[in-house]
Amino acid sequence: MDQDLHCTAERELLEAVSRITTSSTTSPSDEEENQPKAEISCQEGKENLEKDDAQDSSATLSPNSSMTTKELQEYWRNEKRQCKQIKLLFEIPSTRIVEHHLSKYVMYKIIILQTGSFDSNKSVIERRYSDFEKLHRNLLEEFSEEMEDVTFPKKSLTGNFTEEIINERKLAFKDYLRLLYSMKYIRRSKKFIDFLTRPELQEAYGCLRGGQYTKALEILLEVIGLQERLTRGNPVSVVPTLCAIVVCHKDLENSASAFEYGEKALSRLRVHTSHRYYIPLLETMITLAYELGKDFLSLQEKLEEWKKKKDPIRVFTLKELAVREYVQ
Repeated sequence: MDQDLHCTAERELLEAVSRITTSSTTSPSDEEENQPKAEISCQEGKENLEKDDAQDSSATLSPNSSMTTKELQEYWRNEKRQCKQIKLLFEIPSTRIVEHHLSKYVMYKIIILQTGSFDSNKSVIERRYSDFEKLHRNLLEEFSEEMEDVTFPKKSLTGNFTEEIINERKLAFKDYLRLLYSMKYIRRSKKFIDFLTRPELQEAYGCLRGGQYTKALEILLEVIGLQERLTRGNPVSVVPTLCAIVVCHKDLENSASAFEYGEKALSRLRVHTSHRYYIPLLETMITLAYELGKDFLSLQEKLEEWKKKKDPIRVFTLKELAVREYVQ
């Protein structure tokens, strides 16, 4: 009797999972296509998950008759998490006027929030009018058709520092960022991502090159979360930042933290062993693993395996690669 009930429960759960899986792969309707604010729909989430599985050995389970009830329940929870609507919201709550030598300008404080998940972290950056203007000009060059109906607040000859004009621009820039983010090709473009992350990364790498590892680490840890949210479909793109964090932790003698971020970087390079960071990262991880008493032999085997397949070439150290990033 108990066995029959257990089998029945398994069948019912499997059928429910199959229905959800089928519905999540259905093509979006016209109405859904007109709701572009959602960063990842059920279908996009599934596609991104499949891409990540190709890069990560820990693939998500798919429902089949051999799965236990517990495994089916876990699969069900994972599917629901993937189908959550995840998007970023942009708020500009305040501004400040900066006077520097003969120049004067307004800095807009931008808060970027993620919704649709349990992640409550937020990113805070500052940009001035000329930064927005440069972004708009760059996007027009690459996405002229998509940008056709996007309006940009014009600069006035006078009154740029009045409270009324500043408040108008706060609202205009907030709507502008939300509109850009709603367009898939723009929000995934390097130009848009650079606008939101590059100034902070340049500052962080400048600190790293100057030996200010604590300051560099502080900035990098702030920006990595935003960078990961903006590049969900391209996890390899955050490898340089993760490796810079490894370098900072290592030079600050935080070996355990360095190893932790190194593992994150390596997980993104499993199928990208030709990436310029792969070998320097492996060598650093072998050193860290040895220091921490962890398994370094498996890492050593990967390094030897790579050397057998590739012709000997000059390989920079991880730190040498990091200090070369964002050098103008």
